[in-house]
Amino acid sequence: MHYKTRYITFIFFSLFALSHFGLHAQTKRQLQLEERRRELQQEIRQITNLLFTGKKEEKSVVSVVEDLNYKISVRKNLMRITNQQANLLTREITSNQSEISKRRDRLKVLKDDYGNMIVKSYKNRANQNKLMFLLSSSNFQQAYRRLQYIKQYADYQKEQAIIIKEETEKLKQLNQDLLVQKKEKQKLVAENKAAKLILDKELKAQETLINSIQKNLSKFTAQIKLKQKESEKLDREIQKLIREAIAASNRKAGKSTKRATFSLTPEQKILAANFTSNKGKLPWPVASGVVKMRYGTNPSPIDPTIKIQSNGVRIATNKGEQVRAVFEGTVQGIMTPKNGNNAIMIRHGNYITVYKNLSKFYVNKGDKVSTKQVIGEVITNKSTGDSILSFGIYKDSSIQNPSHWIYRL
Repeated sequence: MHYKTRYITFIFFSLFALSHFGLHAQTKRQLQLEERRRELQQEIRQITNLLFTGKKEEKSVVSVVEDLNYKISVRKNLMRITNQQANLLTREITSNQSEISKRRDRLKVLKDDYGNMIVKSYKNRANQNKLMFLLSSSNFQQAYRRLQYIKQYADYQKEQAIIIKEETEKLKQLNQDLLVQKKEKQKLVAENKAAKLILDKELKAQETLINSIQKNLSKFTAQIKLKQKESEKLDREIQKLIREAIAASNRKAGKSTKRATFSLTPEQKILAANFTSNKGKLPWPVASGVVKMRYGTNPSPIDPTIKIQSNGVRIATNKGEQVRAVFEGTVQGIMTPKNGNNAIMIRHGNYITVYKNLSKFYVNKGDKVSTKQVIGEVITNKSTGDSILSFGIYKDSSIQNPSHWIYRL
């Protein structure tokens, strides 16, 4: 019986270790989902504050549709994450219920064996029985072994009593965890139901706006194409200036001006290496904002057949928001085109960061800047009421995706 109980205890703890590992993995995933859910909730609050708190009459219909489309996409993402959390909790609850059932069965076996052990011990409780057990030994070595056995048996009884007590407490804790998980799931399901009602209202508002736009689609399409042309023109000018800067660096280093990469001094190489080592950790160019348009090709919410090319990201922010350098460097140039889409270019070795749509400049060409130093202010578009910073990154003349460089962009 002694060895049988030890075997059962071994199996008990082996299964506990495996189940604990599985629960730990699930808990880690649950924490990741919860963190993402809170981020999306914060993003929706920011979208509401930055894009929907102003007077609607100050915004163009196109701008309102773009903002609403963005908010709807974030809310759908939030609902998807919340649903994943609820599904994971369902699996955890099922796993917990199964674990509780197994623990109860194993605990019953331990208690039964422990009870049998106590009964046997009670029957042989008399000191005379123990003494006779020792005296009946055939030699001293056997008597010593029997004495050790009596001691080990007593210690084992105490050990089993402790194990049963501990596992009883763990079973109680599992039951408490199960109740908490059920409440968490109910809360998540209720949140998703409330989010669905809000989403339905937003989708209805979006449909109404789209219908109003469809009546004069050609006019709005022309506006989008015009804005895209202006943006592309400025991007070409930026790339031209970067190529000129590359040629100048190669000329100064006595190399061919046809090279497509910067010739760097030892100091500039160190700066470029530091910039590279901070990939994914660079600060946002504004203290508060949401990404309204991401890098790459984006379909227009007004007319899906129109593709909007973005060489960076467009960040909606507060009126008069201060713009910050994302890394130390030197102001490579300041652009002031006629359309008012002012821009600052900052060089970091062979990297260049670009900040567009500024109303004010606080630096001049050639100035040294530090990380998070304020370099200007975002302009607010009078016709739309939006304050949008366009931000881009170049490595030599190659366009980079800012989302890969800026922390949690």
